[in-house]
Amino acid sequence: MALILGAMAASRLFDRKLAGGLSGQSLGVCRVTGLIMSSKDTVDWLRELRDDAAVKGVLLRIDSPGGAIGPSQEIFEAVRDLSKIKPVVSSFGSVAASGGYYVAAPSTMIVANPGSLTASIGVLMEYLDVQQLIERFGIRQELLASGKNKGAGSPFKTLTPEQRTQIMTVIMDLHEQFVDDVADSRNMTRKDVQALADGRALTGRQAQRAGLVDRLGGEQEALAALKELCGLGEGTVALKEGPPDKRDYLERLLDTVQRYVPEGRWSLPSFLYRFP
Repeated sequence: MALILGAMAASRLFDRKLAGGLSGQSLGVCRVTGLIMSSKDTVDWLRELRDDAAVKGVLLRIDSPGGAIGPSQEIFEAVRDLSKIKPVVSSFGSVAASGGYYVAAPSTMIVANPGSLTASIGVLMEYLDVQQLIERFGIRQELLASGKNKGAGSPFKTLTPEQRTQIMTVIMDLHEQFVDDVADSRNMTRKDVQALADGRALTGRQAQRAGLVDRLGGEQEALAALKELCGLGEGTVALKEGPPDKRDYLERLLDTVQRYVPEGRWSLPSFLYRFP
């Protein structure tokens, strides 16, 4: 039993050494992709990288058009907490806009491709109004609510002027939170951020000129900048990448097929040719 326990401990130590390279040092990578509708996996991974002594800095690779405000704010807070302890460099892929930019704002450094689409600082809320359509078919909907604003946003009722005003107060409060967080994180004046916060998208090059991005370059340039901030020199450094994909094998296989096999081309030769 003692030999087994000893072997298990040695195995865990060996695994940690592999994760951190021969020097016991590594860099963390956290990827934020697609719509930001949930934060748990990303926040958990950022905390794991924060608590891992072998990880000297973190690359936050973002390819996201944004998403829900709450999850974006939770990731923002996790990145802000991490950057107080270790260098964090955000790297923008094709798009890092709205919530995608929000989560990057507190990074130690932001690196974007010249053609990355970013910024889009603002908040929107939209809903369908099908009242005239259902009335055309003789359908009438009854809405019972505890208050005059409780049913605001129902697709079956046109907003009243009072409801529209109330919803706009919510949107503008969320907008102000976004502007405040960017201004504080980027050491910019609120006035300068507000001037950019009309929802406009910017290229990476435009964002750099506006002060929203620090450097231009791709993922490798961002990684090199992170190594420099961590004092790791020019050599190869092990990467600890995540968040881990918790889907089972079949789910990941189906996702790969959907992304790489064009619709209607399910013949075996086409499948083998396009499967990575």
